[in-house]
Amino acid sequence: MTDNTSPASDADDWAAALAEQTASAPAAATEPAPAPAATQVFQQIQETASAAAGVTALDIARVMEVPVQLTAEIGRTRITIKNLLQLSQGSVVELDALAGQPLDVLINGYLIAQGEVVVVNEKYGIRLTDIITPSERMQKLAK
Repeated sequence: MTDNTSPASDADDWAAALAEQTASAPAAATEPAPAPAATQVFQQIQETASAAAGVTALDIARVMEVPVQLTAEIGRTRITIKNLLQLSQGSVVELDALAGQPLDVLINGYLIAQGEVVVVNEKYGIRLTDIITPSERMQKLAK
């Protein structure tokens, strides 16, 4: 099977799915949508940076290009090596998550959001449903 779609057409599909989602949102929700997490975090950084001498917008741009590992985790389980070696195609591994429960989104191993699986143009994606605030992350680390 060959893939005749270009990255631009994939982006158009995702943009169309997002536009469809926002268009189908209930009219009762008149409150403004929260700003993306990146906007909130980097606005604080830029405000702090502008107050500090010697830090320029170029320094912030460098940070924006740092690659990170994003992981979507459905659930976890612990099994013995014996059971691991017995796995074969078609085996079912029971996870600690319930069906329909939001999946965890981790950046470099740290939980930053929860979301749900979506399918657009036969490709899987994640719709973020809840962003974990920095203070919530600190509370979880303290436990």
